[in-house]
Amino acid sequence: MITNDVETTSILNHKLRDKTGEYVLNQGMPRLLDLYDKYGVKATFFYTGHIAKLYPEVVKMAHERGHEVGSHGLTHEVSQAFDVLTPEQQLDHLRQSKQILEDIIGDEVISFRAPAARVDERFPMIMKEAGFKVDSSVSSQRLDMMFSFGAMKKLHWIMAPRKAYFVKEDNIFNKGDYQVLEVPISAMGFPYIGTFMRIAPGLNRMTRHILYWETCCNGRQFVFLTHPNEFIDEDWEGGKIERRANNYVSYLLGDVLRHKLKVKNLGEKALPIYEKELTFFHKKSFEFITCKELYQRKSE
Repeated sequence: MITNDVETTSILNHKLRDKTGEYVLNQGMPRLLDLYDKYGVKATFFYTGHIAKLYPEVVKMAHERGHEVGSHGLTHEVSQAFDVLTPEQQLDHLRQSKQILEDIIGDEVISFRAPAARVDERFPMIMKEAGFKVDSSVSSQRLDMMFSFGAMKKLHWIMAPRKAYFVKEDNIFNKGDYQVLEVPISAMGFPYIGTFMRIAPGLNRMTRHILYWETCCNGRQFVFLTHPNEFIDEDWEGGKIERRANNYVSYLLGDVLRHKLKVKNLGEKALPIYEKELTFFHKKSFEFITCKELYQRKSE
């Protein structure tokens, strides 16, 4: 399962900016869509409401080529993360983002991923009320959460199930019988994501091989996460790294150090690295499906 978070985050400039959305529209999305066509990939694209309203074509181009459109919330602003919003605010954000996307594509949107994968335990009830059926915000047994925001609540990832699971009504991190399907982002200590792939291609391949062995044993789904903005060559504005964290330690880990790592192999340089990942699955005859397709299969 290939999943893509689509937003206006400038990795190079370490901030949200609308101009980055133009690069995503004109470079990132076309490059990814062409690559996915080459390998027969049907992917899920999670869009923030902000980039969808700015550039509706960035949503249409994926939908028209047979990919699933999902929600990535309204905004990627750190202050608006789902694990700090009230339940009423969470519901409002979900409903608004769903409506924006459905108005653009004329089709139902049922899948969601939280910006920065930040959710709280009781999120399933809010999701269901908003009309969502699938979440992909948990990353089971991923251990690098101290380099991201919302780290304390992400500690729940350590004990979360590894295969896709229906959640408990009051705890998204536990298996239950509530009709919201959690599709965990693959990890084995290290995350299986585009950022890690670019930073440490060798370690990423090792992680993939370990995950492949696990999948051969128990049938766990591979869920890879990347972003179109990892495949763009944008302009550098200059200046200091924007401080988003409240305390100094979080600033050093989540802003300064994280930025230095994340700019490695950005842009067109990331494409051949990513193509090697897709080639692996293509040669192993994996089937590429969307979150929506997995939900339909699990609900039968």
